[in-house]
Amino acid sequence: MSRTRIKICGLTRPEDVRAAVNSGADAIGFVFYPPSPRAVSFEQAAELAALLPPFVTAVGLFVNPDRTFVTEALSKVPLQLLQFHGDEQDAECARHGRPWIKAARMRPGVDLIEFSTLYPGARGILVDAFVDGYGGGGKTFDWSLIPAGLGRPLILSGGLDPDNVAEAVRRLRPWAVDVSSGVESAKGIKDAARMAAFIAGVRNADG
Repeated sequence: MSRTRIKICGLTRPEDVRAAVNSGADAIGFVFYPPSPRAVSFEQAAELAALLPPFVTAVGLFVNPDRTFVTEALSKVPLQLLQFHGDEQDAECARHGRPWIKAARMRPGVDLIEFSTLYPGARGILVDAFVDGYGGGGKTFDWSLIPAGLGRPLILSGGLDPDNVAEAVRRLRPWAVDVSSGVESAKGIKDAARMAAFIAGVRNADG
């Protein structure tokens, strides 16, 4: 059985980054979407990214950004992967010269296979719940909406937490899982024990 990768998103504090890494996270997400309570400045993100050891990926999350905004982020933060959560087109995501993934906001009527064909350059498709705003809503969605045979790495997000992630991994066998609010004590403040429990749940399901 392959090992499910784990991304913890929306980190804002050094102690949270250290706890996530020590618990076994594969990737850390930094939110560059100012309306989000988890948003960080480029300077903050650079300081947090400097704490990452080798082989832990720094991911930048963007929502309908201007090209210059992403360019500035890349000039200041050592991001290895870009994550787009808005209405960006394939060409907009690809023009920055970094690997990238695209988020799909799932609800009845969304054809994930059709959505995937619109983003041939994406390294993976992240499926999240459809909520007001973009991500971090702590809401799950009907996992049966995810079709078999997507043909590319599936990253499962949306309302995951230490209590349901093992079931999610066993049922869907995603390439990776992505969590934010499910391991928080407050918005933008991660809870070390919940992060550890979440990662342990994934590993138990990988079994």
